[in-house]
Amino acid sequence: MDHTIVVERTIAIVFGIVVLVTALVALKNDWKTPGLENHIFKLMLALLALGGLLGTLAGIGIIGKA
Repeated sequence: MDHTIVVERTIAIVFGIVVLVTALVALKNDWKTPGLENHIFKLMLALLALGGLLGTLAGIGIIGKA
């Protein structure tokens, strides 16, 4: 396996976990706030967490195998 692939996968795993954890913590802290704007913000945080999860899974090699 080429070294650049290993580096790219490692970066995808690390930053995917960072994005996932950060989005989930922000979502937990903002969960009980009322208002339409805050609901949109919560939806955006949930989508960001999903993106972090997908990035992590792609870096591990579970999804997106070429």
